[in-house]
Amino acid sequence: MIGDVLVSSILCDNLRKAYPKAQIDYMVYESTIAVLQGNTSFDNLILFQEKHQKNKWEYFKLLKSIRAEKYDIVIDAYSKLESWLVVLFSGAKQKISYWKKGREFLYTDTVKRKKTSNTNLGLIIEQRLELLNPLHLDIELETFPRIYVTKEEHDFATSLFESHGIDKSKKTIMISIIGSSPDKTYPLEHMSQLVDFIADKGNVNILFNYFPKQIGEAKTIYDSCKETTKQKIYFSVLGKSIREFIAIMNHCDMIIGNDGGAINMAKALEKPSFIIFSPWIDKKGWATFEDGINHVSLHLNEFKPDLFENKTAKIVKKETVTFYNQFTPELIYPALNTFLETHLK
Repeated sequence: MIGDVLVSSILCDNLRKAYPKAQIDYMVYESTIAVLQGNTSFDNLILFQEKHQKNKWEYFKLLKSIRAEKYDIVIDAYSKLESWLVVLFSGAKQKISYWKKGREFLYTDTVKRKKTSNTNLGLIIEQRLELLNPLHLDIELETFPRIYVTKEEHDFATSLFESHGIDKSKKTIMISIIGSSPDKTYPLEHMSQLVDFIADKGNVNILFNYFPKQIGEAKTIYDSCKETTKQKIYFSVLGKSIREFIAIMNHCDMIIGNDGGAINMAKALEKPSFIIFSPWIDKKGWATFEDGINHVSLHLNEFKPDLFENKTAKIVKKETVTFYNQFTPELIYPALNTFLETHLK
């Protein structure tokens, strides 16, 4: 959800640019607001909370408050049941979303989702920007979602690095060692080998990104690393919140690892990224700004396409472990080596 909310914020950026005096409100899950702090492209955040999911009366009150705003335009980038009802009850004159069979009556304007990308923006960004087409905006579109770091957050990260003895004269690499779920997590034994490979490339600082509940898996990776690698890892430097992670990431020079929210936040901070996609994920959607230099991503399908023949994403997801085991570190080393040589200069 963090990635979706961050990417969709470019709709607000462009609306603010086109309509500087308009009231622009952004409806998001409450758990995602950290990536929007400091963004001035919207006036209000409308929070979709857990109580709205569990309590019909609370949800009705939310719908009622939205209708009271008398919006002129509603753009539905979510396009699921929860947002359909918001659109239906909004009373907006113009209602825009993606085309779905049987849902045309909900909207005044629909756009069909692109299936292929024409640029290196990534399919997910191109799809979002297409939602602005019915408005015929006479502006140069903003295409890059951004995260804003406060001075206080910058100072927090500086103090944290100093307290742990992290040498800022060395490059600091954030490694997203564990994905948001097991089927989005590069095998732990493979990951430890990648961490060793990264550590061997130079005199660097290495930070791990993982959720506190994943500390067991994180320690497994750490314990499997070489002793020389462990000396470069600052295992206890971990943000206690999304904003703390953002502050820490802003002090890093690059990010490497599993696809997910951490990668998307790092990109929004303009940090180079090297992504390992899960076998069941179609990378064309989230391989944003890929240029082979600053942003690089790898997928098993690029190395062993025969494994995917006649197999749907659903089937691949069920067999994730088998596919991941085929995605050995040896396949990743060459591209990772080039990426590191470029960014460790």
